[in-house]
Amino acid sequence: MTETLLVEILTEELPPKALRVLGAAFADGLTRRLGALDLLEPESRPTGYATPRRLAVTISRVREKGPDKKVEVKGPYVTTALDRSGKPTPALEGFCRKHGIDPTALVRAADAKGEYFVCRLSERGNSLEAVLAQAVEEALRDLPVPKMMRWGAGEEEFVRPVHGVVLLHGARVVEGTVMGLPSGRVTRGHRFLGEGVLEIPHAEAYAERLAARGYVVASFDERRSRIEALLKAAADGLNPDMDDALLDEVTALVEYPVVYVGNFDPAFLAVPQECLILSMKQHQKYFPLLDPGTGRLQPRFLIVSNLQVDDASEIVHGNERVLRARLADAKFFYDQDRRIRLDARVPRLADVVYHNRLGSQLERVLRIQKLAGMIAAQLHADHRLAERAAYLSKADLLTDMVGEFPELQGIMGMHYARHDGEPEAVARAIEAHYHPRFANDTLPEDDVSIAVALADKLDTLVGIFGIGLAPTGDKDPYALRRHALGVLRILIERSLPLDLKHLLAAAHGQFPPERLASSVVADVFEFMLERLRHYLRGQGYGADEVEAVVSQQPSRIDRVVPRIQAVQAFRRLPEAESLAAANKRIQNILKKADAEAAQPNPSLMQEPAEKQLHQATGELMPRVRSLIENGDYTQALCTLAQVKPHVDAFFDQVLVMTEEPLIRANRLALLRHLASMMNQVADISKLAS
Repeated sequence: MTETLLVEILTEELPPKALRVLGAAFADGLTRRLGALDLLEPESRPTGYATPRRLAVTISRVREKGPDKKVEVKGPYVTTALDRSGKPTPALEGFCRKHGIDPTALVRAADAKGEYFVCRLSERGNSLEAVLAQAVEEALRDLPVPKMMRWGAGEEEFVRPVHGVVLLHGARVVEGTVMGLPSGRVTRGHRFLGEGVLEIPHAEAYAERLAARGYVVASFDERRSRIEALLKAAADGLNPDMDDALLDEVTALVEYPVVYVGNFDPAFLAVPQECLILSMKQHQKYFPLLDPGTGRLQPRFLIVSNLQVDDASEIVHGNERVLRARLADAKFFYDQDRRIRLDARVPRLADVVYHNRLGSQLERVLRIQKLAGMIAAQLHADHRLAERAAYLSKADLLTDMVGEFPELQGIMGMHYARHDGEPEAVARAIEAHYHPRFANDTLPEDDVSIAVALADKLDTLVGIFGIGLAPTGDKDPYALRRHALGVLRILIERSLPLDLKHLLAAAHGQFPPERLASSVVADVFEFMLERLRHYLRGQGYGADEVEAVVSQQPSRIDRVVPRIQAVQAFRRLPEAESLAAANKRIQNILKKADAEAAQPNPSLMQEPAEKQLHQATGELMPRVRSLIENGDYTQALCTLAQVKPHVDAFFDQVLVMTEEPLIRANRLALLRHLASMMNQVADISKLAS
């Protein structure tokens, strides 16, 4: 018999930022365990639920008892199971006692080692009653919870104290004990609305009973969707600022969401809106309202409440009073910060440690300043503006506003720079130099901002790598992978004609030589190439196409994508597969050869095929080189396809590793010459299957 199974764990308030993950992990973990116990049908489907005070899952088509199984257990080999007279040895007798069978019930089978005895048993299927409680506890223990807690006098541990357990198979309570509590069918509704104590008559009635009589929307996704719809309706034509993290957190804080509208004094809009928005969202979990045309903050906000009342004025006024105090703090910080110019704060960075082996933040700023000026000059931008922006880039770390809201570093520097009368390019670069802050974030747009952003990230990469703190495994405390990806994205997506190795060497040159490992430039370059591989594969390029280009260790990162696109065009040619295989063969031959690189000598060529290959290579080389210099990588590779018949003839008719040393060396030189021409854009041997 199959029925829908309900498992609910009633707790105290669960961590809101983790609730969505906990709910999904519990549903998945329990489903996998019951599947492994053969208690599910192929059509069984789980539905997870998560509210501030419960984790639950319903699974359709759950068996009351799993099917019996026929199993075979391999026993001892006949040579050790029977003595010379054919009687059972102690080894065979022990095997039979272990499985509760008579030796006469055994059958024989054979493998490469010989004959052995086999015990064929009928194994009874698992009973849901017998295994469910343990499966639930195992699923709870495996949840991604960083810190457990105990409660009462028991030994049970969970992320929060557990107060109830529901185990229902259809309408029947599955007896069992979970977290020290007996199972039942009673749960709890909303703390203040509806019926506080609810009896669930049937597993399939769970969500409907909680919603109708308990005022609890049990599904996390349904509750989140309802909040989104309520926010949009209450916004009255404005745009609620709804980011996913805040929506998830608010969804995890309420069981029956209701949205109310609050107001604040428009005088606070004189403070940069980023400060006000962050204060509303981070401290109070409110949703700011923005003008749909300009994106400017309006003096209204939305509150997601867990209480539905006829008169919400007290709730709204209480939230308005709390927000007024928060915004007043932000205005005070803003007013105080503007009394001191950014450039007056910079010398105080000497008292802020960047890293005890890399010096202070002031030393770092001075390094970034020089490097940013050098990069700006290479980009034909105003190096003085780049140096000024770099000099002021970390000054806002000493402001009260950034002390309260570290997320605003760079943003507040931009606002304070504008207040101080700094050039707009300087103010913009102070904010933009942190970009990209995360995956798919925007990039700096103008060359001054780009110069400061690159300088900042390169200084971090070279400095931290240079003192031996490269990322290991999944640990990356200095976000070096993010910094590396930021540099690569800027170089690629802004098509910058900058040499990565030269940039790393320039960053290295800003440090006292005794501070960093001598191999740091090479180490960081290799690290960044590996990040480049990940980035390119994430853009949809094939692994072999990426490797064909990146294996050549390109230093001009802006040329990598055009080269990969050329490889894609080349491999569509009918000659591509044959040339890739030939290139791979050439490289294998050259790896085994000891001869030094040299120019092939036509006078030593004996066979017509090698002469024709040399002539074709000589004719194609200038054309290919010219195309590459002009950035036409696709046409360069397509031009190479013309050498295919000569390569085929060479390998069909010429013995490369002949016994005559001069002839052998000359043929190897010809192959080197050919390989150098074929692999100028990419190592096409990587395309060979």
